[in-house]
Amino acid sequence: MKSHKFSSFALATLGLLAPFGINAVLPTAAHAGAGHNHGGGSEEALEEGEFRAMPVITLEGHGGYENNLTNEGKPAHYAIDGMFGAVMEWGLANDGKFAIEAAVGPALVWGEAEHFYGRVHVEDEHAGHSDTHATTHEEHEEHEEDHDEEGHEDEGHEDHEEHSGHSDHSGHSESAHAAHGHEKGQPYRRIDLKGMLQARYQPNDRLTFNATWQPYFVTRSQGEDIQGVKHEVSAGVTYALGDGDVNFALGDGLESVIDGVFLSVSNHSGWESDGVYIGNYTDPWVGFGFNYDLLNVTLTGGPRFYTPGSYSGLSQRTDWGGEIAFEYPISESVVAFAHWEAIYSTVSAKGWRKGFQNHVGTGLTFRF
Repeated sequence: MKSHKFSSFALATLGLLAPFGINAVLPTAAHAGAGHNHGGGSEEALEEGEFRAMPVITLEGHGGYENNLTNEGKPAHYAIDGMFGAVMEWGLANDGKFAIEAAVGPALVWGEAEHFYGRVHVEDEHAGHSDTHATTHEEHEEHEEDHDEEGHEDEGHEDHEEHSGHSDHSGHSESAHAAHGHEKGQPYRRIDLKGMLQARYQPNDRLTFNATWQPYFVTRSQGEDIQGVKHEVSAGVTYALGDGDVNFALGDGLESVIDGVFLSVSNHSGWESDGVYIGNYTDPWVGFGFNYDLLNVTLTGGPRFYTPGSYSGLSQRTDWGGEIAFEYPISESVVAFAHWEAIYSTVSAKGWRKGFQNHVGTGLTFRF
């Protein structure tokens, strides 16, 4: 007999992963930033009017790599998260559910903190100093030529030495790059605080709506990170074409593939901790989820329509990407997971070029 119980469980739990990464039944939120709440759902059906609450703890290590950014250092972030929360579920008619999930916890940060997709490292102040520095040198050269023509070889020489001290631009470059977090390696920074609040409505076993808010508190200003609260807000809808019961270890073949296919559309907006609007993107993605024995695998992918915030000076573009996610139940109360999301940017611009941004993570979820 098919292991339909775990297949439904895997889809339900992955359906709660909209905040930043995986989605079997719900769309990928990618990433930002913000953490996963893997394994938050339950496999047991709820009768209409029935209520259930379940504590959940998720431990995850993850990293983000922005290989397409043109600033020096190709910034990256690494973190270990501990999310503590609960899921509350209500049974509805037609095997439907309504769920609210909330979680909060510390994030140990190396390098940069998590941030909303597509953030550009703007270094206008540094560029402005360079322009001013170049202009000052031009003025000094003109001044020196005037002195030579007038025969004043010694006058103004002291001023020239003072100006030479000012022209030590290399020291500024090193300190500026350090301030922007581009020093070699990804040193340990601090402990931040992140949260997640999600509402999920399933009128039946194939259609799902969700809305998610992910605050992220940067506890100290360092490099590119500014003390304050970042925000990501997302909403999406997913429709499963089949019942989600595909298990290749039990003899399912290509004729069963349609049962694991789903369509999703999600929109995400992000703000930095200083209030700057980073932008928004929409993912109309296609997905396929299946089991191999107890291992659940989910593949998603498609275009990403991204509109950067005005701070960046960049225009709207279409990126492409996808994600592969794995979940495996170690026991009835422990689920192991891993995921990799890669988004390819198709446009080159100031501070941004063609290339990949990646996010990978793995961890454990404990359900009580």
